[in-house]
Amino acid sequence: MKITIKISQKITRIIQGLLLVVACLCARPGFGGQPELDAKSTPPPPPLEKKEANPFCFLDGKLCFDIQDRLRFEGRNNNFDFNSDVDSLTDDSWLLNRFRIGVAIKPVDWLKIYAQGQDSREWFSDRPKIPGAMGAEGDDQFDLRQAYLQLGPKSVNATIGRQTLAYGDERLIGISEWNNFSRTFDAAKLHYEQGKFSVDVFSSTVVYILRDSFDYSDLFNGAETHRDQVFSGIYGSTTAVDPLTIDLYVLILDERNPTMIVPGITYPGTSLSTPGTRTDFATLGTRLKADPKKLNGWEYEGEFAFQTGQVSDLDLTAFAAHIGGGYNFKCPWSPRLFAEYNYASGDHDSTDGNIETFQNLFPSNHPKYGFMDLFSWQNMHNPELSLRVKPIKPLTFELDAHAFWLADTNDAWYRANGTTRVRPITPSASSYVGSEIDLVATYQPVKFLTFLAGYSHFFAGAYLADTGPSDDADFGYVQAIISF
Repeated sequence: MKITIKISQKITRIIQGLLLVVACLCARPGFGGQPELDAKSTPPPPPLEKKEANPFCFLDGKLCFDIQDRLRFEGRNNNFDFNSDVDSLTDDSWLLNRFRIGVAIKPVDWLKIYAQGQDSREWFSDRPKIPGAMGAEGDDQFDLRQAYLQLGPKSVNATIGRQTLAYGDERLIGISEWNNFSRTFDAAKLHYEQGKFSVDVFSSTVVYILRDSFDYSDLFNGAETHRDQVFSGIYGSTTAVDPLTIDLYVLILDERNPTMIVPGITYPGTSLSTPGTRTDFATLGTRLKADPKKLNGWEYEGEFAFQTGQVSDLDLTAFAAHIGGGYNFKCPWSPRLFAEYNYASGDHDSTDGNIETFQNLFPSNHPKYGFMDLFSWQNMHNPELSLRVKPIKPLTFELDAHAFWLADTNDAWYRANGTTRVRPITPSASSYVGSEIDLVATYQPVKFLTFLAGYSHFFAGAYLADTGPSDDADFGYVQAIISF
């Protein structure tokens, strides 16, 4: 009880501090920004920004190359064991590098051929450089990331081959771009759009990341008529109801002998499920997002998903929700204050033949539930408060404050990959896991160059104290991206 009270007091002080910052910025219109305009004067129109062309496009855009190189230094302490008495292989610092080069050929408007290679490396770490092992990004030497054929005009087209799939806020289907290797699918996708409406229909299988061999998916399992994993869906979106974007979707995951209960970014050999079982379930959901430009600075959003079917031969019934709202202030530094709440159901009884753990599918969980990637959209309660300011156009600061509880202590605490369990299930433990503070700075001096730096601290809660070591954890990083 004392721990909970102390954490509540910390969160209250943080909220008060964020509100005080906003009040200080907005109380004096001339503070830290443009001088105050005379009440009768008319502000000058914003300058027209000329869209920069890709310098690596040739033949009137029929042949284009894209290049990206990303370098990130990370330092982590206690992120995995929450134990300062043990110097584990994950209490370390390392350097991550990712290089991509792609080529797009578009001889006519209705045909596009695209291929992209990627090389991912991890340097100076003590942990095994195997993707996914002990949280490692690992090494994945130059490999095929994307290769697809797109047929048809913008309004109606088909994309066939290795490609990215990303929808909505990527809470269920995303690229997971923070990871050094990210995520792609071998897929067939049909796209249709007309006016304010669009819909995608796709069928896919996720690409496995392998250190010393070609990255493959279940599409190439050697069987012509059988697939152990098929992920399909229908995703529709409309802007017909002003000021909202409204999405509706149905997603189906069918796995036989699944590699893991919740796919996330999958790696062969990390099975958490029972061999010979079947996973086959549907996710039905909707997403709403308001445009703050049409609401005089106000914004709100929500996403709600329901799941039914089977996971490893257990009957699945699960639910998840996200709601958020905030305001964009019209004063110097353009402060944005935003509050949100995330919930996902957990399993109450592992012996009853049912499972209520929400399945997070293939998301981009970073940084939705904290920059430290300690949580996924499973078995959680997560309120968050965020403040973002922009002192000058290319520079942004953001401060996020999270608190975390397990929805049910009869279920596990799942990391951002959706599979790793932080501690053994302990029903008698407190549900309060802890809180996290994230401070992030983003600087983009020119279009092709972006710098990112941040620091995060996790305050261990009563759940950790009830289940083992309970020391606080830290995470710091500096990143640079060059992209054309």
